[in-house]
Amino acid sequence: MTSITTQQTKLDLELVPKENRLDIGKCNGRIPYGLKPKEETFQVVLDALALTLCYPTFLITADVPEVRPDLIYAVCLCARYQEKPTEKHLQAVKQVFRYLKGTINMGLWYSKDTDMLLTAYVDADHAGCQDTRRSTSGSTQFLGDKLVSWSSKKQRSIAISITEAKYIALSGCCSQILWMRSQPTDDGFQFNKIPMYCDNKSAIALCCNNVQHSRAKHIDVCYHFIKEQVENGIIELYFIRTEYQLADIFTKPLPRERFNFLIEKLGMRSMSPKTLKRLTEKTDE
Repeated sequence: MTSITTQQTKLDLELVPKENRLDIGKCNGRIPYGLKPKEETFQVVLDALALTLCYPTFLITADVPEVRPDLIYAVCLCARYQEKPTEKHLQAVKQVFRYLKGTINMGLWYSKDTDMLLTAYVDADHAGCQDTRRSTSGSTQFLGDKLVSWSSKKQRSIAISITEAKYIALSGCCSQILWMRSQPTDDGFQFNKIPMYCDNKSAIALCCNNVQHSRAKHIDVCYHFIKEQVENGIIELYFIRTEYQLADIFTKPLPRERFNFLIEKLGMRSMSPKTLKRLTEKTDE
């Protein structure tokens, strides 16, 4: 088995506005870690001309996150306001494009000899949405040490505590894990005791307790199925310290150093010819 890279430099170049129509400025290769747009009730919605110019920017929501996990949170955040974008939202989109221009060769690197061990990391940003106060769930799944799936999604209901937000995120990740577990069965692979890592001990305790607690009875019943999966030995929950929580990047804006640390741990590399040659030689050793 040879090494595999996934990147979309050609598509990224097509998505970046040509001739600087949006005046996105100089590329800096830095993610807008302070990006937190919100609905502007009293702001003027962009006119038809501006919407025509920036429309291609919203196509990024469908194309880029498929192979660029470093962009999924920022892109999905901007997409929440594409129905009635204001100038402030357009400025946030420009920040994303500045980062995209500066990291045009970034992609995922999959070396050979990957272990067939399924693991997951789960996190949630409690009440992170400034408009609805809903939380954002983030999860990432690995096969061996290779990233194979990731998600960033605003929760459907308001969580009254961080424990509840993390519990809902754990349930959502469990659904993804069960689907992934069912795929390779025809090839003879059977996954059990799949480790899921969370940085909240209260949420883990809630998942492992089959007795319905009075403080959790308001949580929608659809999220409680994770308890059955834990009891049956399909899922095993482990506590992990926040600094090692890889799903943190999918839930909130992060400082630059923290962001760069996580994308490296996710397996993202600059896929320039020089870097690819170095990675290939290292793999063949």
